Amino acid sequence: MERVFNFSAGPSVIAESVLRKAQAELVNYGDAGMSVMEMSHRSPVYQSIIDETEALLREVLTIPDDYAVLFLQGGASSQFAMIPLNLANGSGQIDIVLTGQWATKAQQEASKYCEVNVVGSSKDKTFSYIPKLDKKTFNPNADYFYYCSNNTIYGTRFSEIPDSGNVPLVTDMSSCILSEKIDVTKYGLIFAGAQKNMGPAGLTVVIVRKDLIGKARDITPTMFNYEIHEKNGSMYNTPPTFAIYMCKLVLEWLKNDIGGIEAMEEINHKKAKIMYDYLDSSKVFKPTVYGADRSYMNIPFITGNEELDKAFVKAASAAGFVNLKGHRSVGGMRASIYNAMPVEGVEKLVEFMKNYEVAL
Repeated sequence: MERVFNFSAGPSVIAESVLRKAQAELVNYGDAGMSVMEMSHRSPVYQSIIDETEALLREVLTIPDDYAVLFLQGGASSQFAMIPLNLANGSGQIDIVLTGQWATKAQQEASKYCEVNVVGSSKDKTFSYIPKLDKKTFNPNADYFYYCSNNTIYGTRFSEIPDSGNVPLVTDMSSCILSEKIDVTKYGLIFAGAQKNMGPAGLTVVIVRKDLIGKARDITPTMFNYEIHEKNGSMYNTPPTFAIYMCKLVLEWLKNDIGGIEAMEEINHKKAKIMYDYLDSSKVFKPTVYGADRSYMNIPFITGNEELDKAFVKAASAAGFVNLKGHRSVGGMRASIYNAMPVEGVEKLVEFMKNYEVAL
């Protein structure tokens, strides 16, 4: 069977050239005589892999030396507890913007450890927009300001970075990291699950300003303490070795094959424009998000008829366009067009949708 066009929200599509390289090195990595999956994480060979991965990530995202890069486990959701345990130990208060399920879960978890001030929410319209923020509602004494940069389920994104002043900015970039150029220095902490734009599931990357490390409260479990992981080079315990290796391959692809983050951003904007231009003109399919709040990574759309939605998803899957079913909280369809989704995949999906529309 030929490879399909996989529009899954995560775990998601990985560039075929990356998979081919992993396949070629699967049994024997370099001169090691064994697979990366077999080798000791304490070996010089694996140390070079994790060092190269960090160096590539620093290069691609222009991460300054005063930021630590941590390769962790537990999924991005583990950060909902790790962040307040490590950072919310000054005033014990934080600000947060609620723009979807993941920000809401972060709020619920942080509430166990600190006082949470909600400065904006789009729950009133099923999180279909980014709320306007009023700086007068921000807490200048907050330990950090939290938001989710791109909302996977609802297809929204922050087109502007919130201005939190001197309060460290913390963001969940799980579904948009590596998709566009960012200024890392504007953030106190960035975190992301790898399974959307960085490789397979199992790895969580944390980029944290070093002056924010070392303030964990006494009750913080050892494995939840950023300082422990920084001092041990992300190897306090056995790290997700193969997932880190795959992240290295993805970063090499992004740098060498795509041409870097700026080129990737241009491609992502092109793909999104193709999709949105069609949805805005279609008489059958309608987008659920409008204006500057539209995500470049996750594009939800509907017909307005639940049975027609189901029929379309079934027909699309049979034609090789898989995982288009929308999240249960939104319904309809969702096309996740992460970095590894080629322009061709979006063009062919739109062509299929046009033909489907004509045939109705």
